[in-house]
Amino acid sequence: MSKHSVAEAKNQLSKLIDRALKGEEVTITCHSQPVVELKPVTRTPRPLTRADVEWVIARRPRTEIPAEDAGTFVSRMRDEDWQK
Repeated sequence: MSKHSVAEAKNQLSKLIDRALKGEEVTITCHSQPVVELKPVTRTPRPLTRADVEWVIARRPRTEIPAEDAGTFVSRMRDEDWQK
């Protein structure tokens, strides 16, 4: 754990943030009393809603489904390029 005055923190904020992100406990003090602790923010993903799914469905690309399997398609494309 490291303790830093407000003045130190002001001058070295980027470094202190990096240290906190790596897991170090960083405390900022004012008149030798702890006032702030730097720590990473834990993000909780929001739940997927029906509106999210509908948004994706509305914007997904529309492509034709080939009648042949992928292996046949690749072979045909390779053979067509070979003939050129």
